Amino acid sequence: MKRYTVIFFLGLVTLTSCKKSFLEQNNPNATAVTDFFKSENSVLLAVNGAYTSLRSGNNIGENSGLFTDERSDDTGTNDSQSNSGEPFQFGNFSILPSNTYLKAHWSSLYATIAQCNSITTNIDKVTFANNDTKVQYLAETKFIRALMYFHLVRKWGDVPLVTKTLTTTAEITANTYRQPQANVYAQIVADLKDALASNLPPLQTGANAGRVSKAAINGLLGQVYLTMASTLDNNKSDNLTNANTYLTAAYAMRPFANLKDIPYADVFDVVKKTNNPETILSIVNKQGDITYSSNIAASNQPIGETINSLKDGQGVGGNVTPDLINDYEANDPRKTFSVKYAANTQVQDWFITKYRDASDGAGKNGYGGNDTPLMRFADIILMLAEVNMDQGNTGVAIQYLDMVRARAGMPLYADAIKDANYSAKYPTLKLAILHERRVELAFEHQRWFDLIRFFTTPELVAFFKAKSQATFGNAKLANFNTKDRFFPIPFDEYKLDPQKMYQNPGY
Repeated sequence: MKRYTVIFFLGLVTLTSCKKSFLEQNNPNATAVTDFFKSENSVLLAVNGAYTSLRSGNNIGENSGLFTDERSDDTGTNDSQSNSGEPFQFGNFSILPSNTYLKAHWSSLYATIAQCNSITTNIDKVTFANNDTKVQYLAETKFIRALMYFHLVRKWGDVPLVTKTLTTTAEITANTYRQPQANVYAQIVADLKDALASNLPPLQTGANAGRVSKAAINGLLGQVYLTMASTLDNNKSDNLTNANTYLTAAYAMRPFANLKDIPYADVFDVVKKTNNPETILSIVNKQGDITYSSNIAASNQPIGETINSLKDGQGVGGNVTPDLINDYEANDPRKTFSVKYAANTQVQDWFITKYRDASDGAGKNGYGGNDTPLMRFADIILMLAEVNMDQGNTGVAIQYLDMVRARAGMPLYADAIKDANYSAKYPTLKLAILHERRVELAFEHQRWFDLIRFFTTPELVAFFKAKSQATFGNAKLANFNTKDRFFPIPFDEYKLDPQKMYQNPGY
């Protein structure tokens, strides 16, 4: 069972050390776990290592859109040749179990879980001067573990569930098998409730920006319950009630009175990010730093464009589907800020400008300072609109929807629905909320999760089939079918034990 050893043993028999700033790592030479957990600082280094792992494009970092946005109808890879072949499979709905990008994503998520399990398993070996510090580190660790399992269960369905250090091959073999989604969700909820009982602050600021807070825990719990309500077969009413409770608690922790008082562009302004009141949780990037900067602006800047970065564009940038472009309403400032059309004859396509940093601090190398948003208050507000709609509280749902539309300067829902074009495209409140989430949260890796939450699998197939191929690029909409609700189990995992690691239907 060597492959399972790679996934679940990684980070258990070795740990990567980090400096006190979780942005920066020490020499990554491995240290045996038995020798590592000796002091409070060693636990802090391990927790920081878990945070650092999130930065990877194979994990949930800024370049992980391949597993979310390109899986949806927002972005894609038009080039199906050469090095683009495997990435093209995601948006083309032709992904193979042998896809190496998919396997890298699976392995990275489980490596982070292994790091978290090392902490929860070994933390009791350490004596803390103040028990509150121990509680804080455990809360952060359990949040990160819950977040990783939340990604896994939504992308693959039934997945292996391990919450402790496995030290022998026999243990690894006995514990690495796919467990029902309900079991995975139960563990996610348990971890988040444990984290919520901690002494973490409502929000993290200053030097602690990027670390978990009570608002983040409440927000994730709310999203988890909302997802359970739409994807599990029982307890829908209770799950919706819990979703509303925790989302409301997260919203109550906002440091502002009205969302409309925070300009949309300010949310993504590099200069203003340190005191951005809308941020709940982000992956923090360091402007000008070769290792810990953001490269999404520079890498998405095509030939002939200068809006994103001082670095000259060398290619076509990232591909944004015309399907998304067509979903923006007329005069929506979020479109102007988030995307731009590159007219160069070698490009002639839309590209992402949302994370721009063309400042001197980022320099000619494009080492941007934009953070990677994982959760912000507009997301919470729109989920509150969604859950209230699902509970039949239509008036309340519209109030939350209007908060986001008012900030964007768009007509409120009661006026918008009178517009023939708007009402034709979004004839129901459900579609109006889904639309608002799409244009508000574009390129924040939320779209695919929204689609699988708003639609049953048959409805999702019908939704994609109803789209125009002409607005979808080279990826073939005709390929989309019920199998695409989940990713295939990576072939290396399946082949080691086809019974315990059974393949998802259609692959």
